[in-house]
Amino acid sequence: MKIYDFTQAPNPRRVRVFLAEKGIQVPYEQVNIAGGDNRKPEFLRINPMGGLPVLELDDGTHIAESVAICRYFEAQKPEPALFGVDAKDKAVVEMWNRRMELEILSMTAGAFRNTSEFFKGRIPQSAEYGAICRNAALKRLEWLDKELANRQFIAGDRFTIADITALIGIDFGRTTGIKIAPEQKNLQRWYDAVSSRPSAKA
Repeated sequence: MKIYDFTQAPNPRRVRVFLAEKGIQVPYEQVNIAGGDNRKPEFLRINPMGGLPVLELDDGTHIAESVAICRYFEAQKPEPALFGVDAKDKAVVEMWNRRMELEILSMTAGAFRNTSEFFKGRIPQSAEYGAICRNAALKRLEWLDKELANRQFIAGDRFTIADITALIGIDFGRTTGIKIAPEQKNLQRWYDAVSSRPSAKA
């Protein structure tokens, strides 16, 4: 078993943080996105979409998409329960994780993909859409600050994958100047707590 990884990308980091919270150690093999190694035929045979991370099981199965990989390890080691503990809790965690994916991580990633020199000549870019994503992310941080006024973590009173996704999205937002505003005290309190966890260094 191993995970194909790239330390500078947000989705591979999401899996590393998740595994650190679980106390699970898996060997990593670096695939250099900057050098285009993820678009070479040998890697496309592993993941035709070219994305990272990818979990390779001992039987040769390849599992791509970060949440799918996290779900695999949640089933292997249920505690701590990062996807919820019962039907209601699991649904609430799923709801908030999706919100963090669509409203925070996707928007910060969209801003980066459409404005960064890193992707120039690699993918079609739209500076206008990048600005839309950036403004949307900033608005969502305002919203999230209000949501966190009455609870400790994103999905309730326990740390879950929703917190991991939000942390990754907010950290990645720095690449395009998307930051927590000084007046967003609830969000800053949450961020200070989750970013100080040992797993956040993964």
